[in-house]
Amino acid sequence: MIRRIRRRFIRIALAVLALSMVLVTVVINGANWINVRGELGETLATLAENSAGFGRGFGGKGKRSRGLQNRLDESRYFTAIIGADGSCALADVSRATGSSAEELAAIAQRALAGGRSGGFSGNYLFTVTDQANGARVAVFLNCETRLDAVRHLALISGLACVGAILLAWLLVALFSNRAIQPMIENAERQKRFITDAGHELKTPLTVISANMDVLSLETGENEWVKGTQKQVANLRGLVGELIYLSRLDEEDARLQWAAFDLSGAVLETVEPFEGMAEFNGKALETDVEAGVQMRGDAGAVKRLVSVLCDNAVKYAPQGDAIRLTLRQEGRRAVLTVENGLSAPMDAETLRHLFDRFYRADASRSKESGGYGIGLSVAQAIARKHGGDIRAKQTKDNRLRFVAALPLNGRTKGGA
Repeated sequence: MIRRIRRRFIRIALAVLALSMVLVTVVINGANWINVRGELGETLATLAENSAGFGRGFGGKGKRSRGLQNRLDESRYFTAIIGADGSCALADVSRATGSSAEELAAIAQRALAGGRSGGFSGNYLFTVTDQANGARVAVFLNCETRLDAVRHLALISGLACVGAILLAWLLVALFSNRAIQPMIENAERQKRFITDAGHELKTPLTVISANMDVLSLETGENEWVKGTQKQVANLRGLVGELIYLSRLDEEDARLQWAAFDLSGAVLETVEPFEGMAEFNGKALETDVEAGVQMRGDAGAVKRLVSVLCDNAVKYAPQGDAIRLTLRQEGRRAVLTVENGLSAPMDAETLRHLFDRFYRADASRSKESGGYGIGLSVAQAIARKHGGDIRAKQTKDNRLRFVAALPLNGRTKGGA
């Protein structure tokens, strides 16, 4: 249990930090791109305004900011005139250094081939404007330097984000035990209390049981003695279940590991419940694949099967057909136990079925003979074997428990 708490703490802490880092990276790069796109658009718009007078500089109306003027002075661009037939002819290439006229013509042809009036084409941002003299002029602004800067920032910030997440994962893994130490100590105290209290209760329960036996011999059987003996038996069973569950929760709990015939173990465990189901007006149908071999604790697995069968027989409605199946699926054995429901279960109830001492409804009372921890024991056994168990409600109002157990002996805290 402590290991699960530690892993969950690491996952949650890392997920929160990763989400924060990714969000910061996206915001930084998004803000940078919006700023760059705005500056490029402003620069291109100013160039387009002056495109009617090629080679006359940027002496248009109004005062420009120093930043815009600097960008205009540093800009590499060229202009082209678009004919009525869609043809394109270069007009001003004096500021398009580093490229030949043929290369610039090809860039203009590609950009205007789709009939667009503006946007990006490779490393160029362009716009098409209608001039007062009726001509249509396209202005192409070389954005290679700015786009490279945007890409470099995205790459560096992305690598920094990944590095920070990995570093955080390392630090959280190293210091997680210290962070959850209070929880560990509390869990250890709880387990110690359950184990110690269980052992302390065994002696008085034995004495009470022996006294009831003596009293029954001396006075004869009566309802008071029988009632007391029944309650003592219930308490013994509850104490035993609590101690067993507490031991399964221990990190160093050792199961009796060995290879065994899972199919035979399931059939052997189910047999007594077939008669119990028939006695209670129900039917228990089994479909067990033969020859399924598993490495694990045979006694613990039988206990898991027994819990699921007992649960189904107790809570299935009268006349219901309980179905148990066992199948080998790849490297797992999948055990399914399904029974009908007297009334549909809500999602909240399904989520809590494996909680200790949880009872789904009033019908699941102590009078049924359960303690409310059987499914918790089944889940602990499955997880100790490296598997898990899930509950779901089918569309035809049936409760289905599915336990998946690895066949290869992969364990969690086992031998």
